[in-house]
Amino acid sequence: MIARAEIALPSYVNEILAGLSSVSKSLPCKLFYDQIGSALFEQITRLPEYYLTRTELAILEGNADEIIKTAGSPISVVELGAGTATKTRTLLRSVARRQIRVKYFPVDISPSALAEAQRGVREQFPGALVRPVIADLSHGFGFLRDISGPKLVLYLGSSIGNFDGNESTELLRKLRGELSSGDALLLGTDTVKSEEILLPAYDDRQGVTREFNKNILRRINRELGGNFDLDAFCHRVEWNAACSRMEIYLESCCEQQVLLRWTGTVIRFLQGERIHTENSYKYTDDMVCRMLARAGFQHERTWLDGQKWFALHLARVLN
Repeated sequence: MIARAEIALPSYVNEILAGLSSVSKSLPCKLFYDQIGSALFEQITRLPEYYLTRTELAILEGNADEIIKTAGSPISVVELGAGTATKTRTLLRSVARRQIRVKYFPVDISPSALAEAQRGVREQFPGALVRPVIADLSHGFGFLRDISGPKLVLYLGSSIGNFDGNESTELLRKLRGELSSGDALLLGTDTVKSEEILLPAYDDRQGVTREFNKNILRRINRELGGNFDLDAFCHRVEWNAACSRMEIYLESCCEQQVLLRWTGTVIRFLQGERIHTENSYKYTDDMVCRMLARAGFQHERTWLDGQKWFALHLARVLN
């Protein structure tokens, strides 16, 4: 048996232990994005039920030139939670038409996703400056201090929706604190719509979203010596209209206990007990404008698809 002293525990171990030992169990959604999770999410973005990615991409394709013109140039493009940067290349093409050199700084917690983003952007834009940044956004935006000149910060995919109301405002406020006057933010938000559209997007027929959710347990097994039985947990999704959010859980199918060997922790579950793994907030225009204003941004423009299923908002830092 490997001695605990020989195991390099991940930096987020305390978040895992605190979440699993609380009365209402939870896990941070950032744990989804290891190499396997990032690959599963890329599959999710191509599912027929998952409208978010294709709808946002359609907005970008139809309005990229106008978005970049509104943002101003020359700019460095910084993308928070960049993933593989597939959608972003649409915007970068418009940047390339307006300035001599594309400067792109993808930021993500997943090194494998960043490596793919870097390869893809350099292939399409051979002269581009691409500087990946591995960062956990919950730890702040100090990396922005190393990027000189005017910036357009992208936060796409409705990633802001993973944070509760106060948390999302505080995250944007911290971002605002590291930006300069004239810098711009392009924020993607999912809109409020019927359960018939929302629920399948998070519980598809092929079961890819189920595997993505369960992968968080697989990762804990690998990184903390856990013995979670993935078949003993069910994927559950619910629409909480009062809070305007989708809620994602893993539900214990039986009474059981799980051992995390590297920490010596035993986690007990009752049948039906849940681990809350993710929220995904859905926004009205008023909700977005209030959030941006509280964070210190000035809202300038919004672009929507024809069905008004998704929105892109450009906001500005003004001193």
